[in-house]
Amino acid sequence: MDAHERIHGSHAKLAIARAMEVRREEYLDHMTFRSNRRPLFTEIFGPLIGLKEEWAAQGATPAELDMSAFRYRRAMAGGVPVETGWIGGGEEVILQETEDHLIYRDRMGRTMKLSKKAATLGLPMDHPVKNMDDWRKIKHHYEFSEERFRSGWEEVAKEHLRAGRVVTVHIPGGYDEPRLLMGDAEVCIAVYEQPELIHDILDTIGQTAFRVLERVSAAVQVDELDVHEDMAGRSGPMIGPRTVAEFIKPYYRRIWDLLESRGARLFNQDSDGNMEAVIPAFLDAGLNVMHPIEPAAGMDLVKLREQYGARLAYVGGLDKHVIRQSQTEIVAELEYKIPPMVRTGGCVLGLDHRIPNGTPLANYRFYVRKAWEILDREAAKLGAS
Repeated sequence: MDAHERIHGSHAKLAIARAMEVRREEYLDHMTFRSNRRPLFTEIFGPLIGLKEEWAAQGATPAELDMSAFRYRRAMAGGVPVETGWIGGGEEVILQETEDHLIYRDRMGRTMKLSKKAATLGLPMDHPVKNMDDWRKIKHHYEFSEERFRSGWEEVAKEHLRAGRVVTVHIPGGYDEPRLLMGDAEVCIAVYEQPELIHDILDTIGQTAFRVLERVSAAVQVDELDVHEDMAGRSGPMIGPRTVAEFIKPYYRRIWDLLESRGARLFNQDSDGNMEAVIPAFLDAGLNVMHPIEPAAGMDLVKLREQYGARLAYVGGLDKHVIRQSQTEIVAELEYKIPPMVRTGGCVLGLDHRIPNGTPLANYRFYVRKAWEILDREAAKLGAS
């Protein structure tokens, strides 16, 4: 087993089977509030480490362990094999391994610590960028080159369209990528003390992403732009709306305005935590979909829909912690959230992140069964209206 497999193997083992129950045209219309034919329901991420073993001990079938036994209704995304972020770098090297942890050097040169029993992603112990001089040494990893286009990328994208998949492209996060290079605290300080550094990082990434996606969108219809941020906790986002407007909005807008002008319809941001303070700023930057809408951090699908209406669609939003509780509490969660979201559309309902350890298999079975009972009931009302 090579270093990459030892580092990332646990993540691969958590993969779940995914099928396509909805074609791209229906999905895009649903998520942009153009039609509301039938509700959508999904499992976004699957189980946490250890849950499959728990369920196996409780008598789960192979189809339950890979989630294919459960009923969902979702589209399938088809990514275009091009790269808009970091390319190159050194080989991953394992530096130390214990029963509990794996310490390794990643391709960015960071020392990472991975909890083997509790996590699928390592946490950085150091970062390569502290100032402009550091950034200039690694800037070439973000600059444009033909290496960013994998062989056969255009045919792959066209096959996604033929198969009815949602054609997606990705850009690095406007907060997330500087954080990967610098660390959370350092980025938050740098926007005040080294603003030219943050601007140069995002300008460089933005120029490269624009050139890559200009070529892609000229060759094939792009449906959705995805961006990963993970920039918030329970108390709110790491940066405020003025910082979003100054640094991230110009970066987002450059890419989104191009893709939207060529027919792209969804701009989807992934961030845990409570994002309420910066939602208006991100809407102004072009965003129109958010996930996973974390209830434990205070994000409430129903209240967000009341506030933003058809300006913002959602994926997720059902409390992952509730399904470890009683059936009465599961029903209360589903009855509160499903009816208004089915009625208004623009939402793929599902758990707000990975299924937590300690979730009984019987509870998950009940959750899916009860969710569909309510989804079908509300869909019938929708059809009669």
